[in-house]
Amino acid sequence: MLEIHQRLGLHCHEPVAATVILTHEQRHKNRQRLHTDSGEEVHLIMQERGRPLLVGEYLKSRCGRIVQIQGAEETVVRASCEDWETFARACYHLGNRHVKVQVGERWLRMTPDHVLEAMLIQQGLQVCRERAVFMPENGAYHGHHPH
Repeated sequence: MLEIHQRLGLHCHEPVAATVILTHEQRHKNRQRLHTDSGEEVHLIMQERGRPLLVGEYLKSRCGRIVQIQGAEETVVRASCEDWETFARACYHLGNRHVKVQVGERWLRMTPDHVLEAMLIQQGLQVCRERAVFMPENGAYHGHHPH
């Protein structure tokens, strides 16, 4: 079993021994048991709280092996529109409800919620569900988004 306590960030020159594929929710937990892509058990014990693991981030195990985080595809809602005013209004209303969103150019992703999906449709956005790696914005007080 690999015990992981150390974060190395998004750049590492050492060879990667294993990868761990995590959902958005799993990337926010600082203590959990996981499995690598090859099935090896991993015990994640991070001391720092409140800072999610990032897709592409490198971790170092107690025995010195490097593990890289990858994002799992999960069901998300994608909402899009053609004009910036409609898009900005939708983002405002979601932000007002403290909804985690991933923002692109006139598109956003969020976790499925039929009430919010109906609101976005009413606002004039096209809404669909898709499978994708969900990487929401960290928020104004949590540093910059990884891309």
